[in-house]
Amino acid sequence: MNKADQSTDRQAQSVYKIFRAGEWRDALAAGAFSGSADDGRDGFIHLSAAHQLAGTLARHFSGESGLVLAAFPAARLEPALRWETSRGGALFPHLYGVLPMAAVSAHWPLELRGDGLHQLAALPDAEPAGT
Repeated sequence: MNKADQSTDRQAQSVYKIFRAGEWRDALAAGAFSGSADDGRDGFIHLSAAHQLAGTLARHFSGESGLVLAAFPAARLEPALRWETSRGGALFPHLYGVLPMAAVSAHWPLELRGDGLHQLAALPDAEPAGT
């Protein structure tokens, strides 16, 4: 990824969180999400820009059903939202704090295709999984 792409990431209007069904239900009930076991281990909540979702789904959620994708306006998560170098040297959004569920701007169930990857067609600027 070049510097121009990384700059665009930092200015993304929305960032996304992939929730497992139980995480989604618990977060809605609590009004906030404090992170998955992986998030807790790493010390921040892992988020993605739209164009990073296909890779995140393929790498960490392949074959899993019952996932929910939620969009959050990046500006509503500041100043706890930081763009940091991660997979392949790309900048990924990381949240150092709890994720307020009142900030969800949209959410979608992620359909699992026959090949074990997820369909992202409903999202603007996201590449279909597996491309």
